[in-house]
Amino acid sequence: MSLTQSLNAAVSGLTAASRGAEVVANNIANKDLKSYGKRTLDLSTAVLGGVRIEGILRQGNTVVIGERRMAQADLAANSVLLGFHGALEGWLGLPGDVGSLGNRIDRLEAALTTASATPQSEAYLATVLDTAQSLAGGLRQVSEQIQQARQQADSQIGSQVAEFNDALSRVAELNRTIVRMAAQGQDVSGLVDQRQALVDQIAGIVPLREIQREGGQIVLYSAGGATLLDGQPAVLSIQPAGVIRAESGPLPGLMLNGQSVISGALDGGSLSASLAIRDEIAPAAQTRLDAIARNLIERMEAADSTRPSGSPGLFTDAGINFTASNKKGIAARISVNMLVDPANGGDLWRLRAGLGASGPGDVGNGAALTQLANVLSDLQTPASGGFAPGQFSLSGLAGQLLSSTATSRLSQQNAASFAASRTSALEQFEAAAGVDSDHELQILLRIETAYAANARVITAVDHMLATLLEI
Repeated sequence: MSLTQSLNAAVSGLTAASRGAEVVANNIANKDLKSYGKRTLDLSTAVLGGVRIEGILRQGNTVVIGERRMAQADLAANSVLLGFHGALEGWLGLPGDVGSLGNRIDRLEAALTTASATPQSEAYLATVLDTAQSLAGGLRQVSEQIQQARQQADSQIGSQVAEFNDALSRVAELNRTIVRMAAQGQDVSGLVDQRQALVDQIAGIVPLREIQREGGQIVLYSAGGATLLDGQPAVLSIQPAGVIRAESGPLPGLMLNGQSVISGALDGGSLSASLAIRDEIAPAAQTRLDAIARNLIERMEAADSTRPSGSPGLFTDAGINFTASNKKGIAARISVNMLVDPANGGDLWRLRAGLGASGPGDVGNGAALTQLANVLSDLQTPASGGFAPGQFSLSGLAGQLLSSTATSRLSQQNAASFAASRTSALEQFEAAAGVDSDHELQILLRIETAYAANARVITAVDHMLATLLEI
């Protein structure tokens, strides 16, 4: 090998060592970034000796990343659903909790029983009115909270759609930039890091699969088979639902590129979970709450023999007679009959004598109050609500709603715990294949040794050339 070839080889070695040290430094500096892919220097032997830098390779286990994204979407969905079921359980209240739905029913039954023993007591009758108003208010409150949860879910859907579209459009732009820069031989690892972070962001909203294409670009499909990105990004859209009430009908659905989303196409992430709460889970809870309110109204109507046919009983549908054809949202409208409320021109004695009584009657007769108390504990088959087969007291019916809610919450909690464990394990597995600081320092020591060796070659060649010039 000539002196010139030796010098060129040593210079190429110094250049490679310098570039290698830069790669190691970047790896160590960014090792904690989730979207950062470990870099390695790709070298080859030059034709005339020395080394040639072919480029910088970005490492990454695409299989593990894909599985981690699916677990991430599952965790996001289960967390959203767990939040609703846990909140609903809290709104209904645990057995024995002051203010719980079951406690309100028990207090009304106890107040009626106490008043029936001393029917002439205005104080006891006032307690019956208070507990009845408390129960009606509790039903309305839970109904309102359910609708607020639907409203919040609708707002989250709008935010997630905007986030999805923004991230997907930026992935498409990065795709184009990566293809252009890669064709020019430039290092695109940093842009790939940015793209991976965006894809991870999308994956929490909609579970997806990534496919590599020529030139470094990627194609994205949802786990349900919808095309999200293939050159041009898909566009999600949804119309705002406006004010959501218990009586609201079907709400606007998702649109993908102007077409209604096929069932199951976008299932699995936080977006589908929010849609499920708004359109399925919360309305189902409202239906069961409505069934309890309906059962209460009909029990009290049947217990009052003085009530004129077609007129409301102790509990009303916003002041009017309840009809089965208008059962949707009754829990949001239930109220105590104004005929028994002195604050609204009514009379407490009607609780004792009956709503249709012409006068106070025998103040010592508590039979009507006893009947009202007994009917709350009577076992009946609910007329609506989709409860488990069987007959229940009103308190038992409320217990069925709480029990099913607690079961759903526990099931969702287990699913969320499993998803969190799976996501954590895959993240650790992904990190293990990433930057290892100790290994990078070992590489750096080898780079320093190579740099020193090449520097000595240059020094030796320089000395030889100086000697030749002196001859």
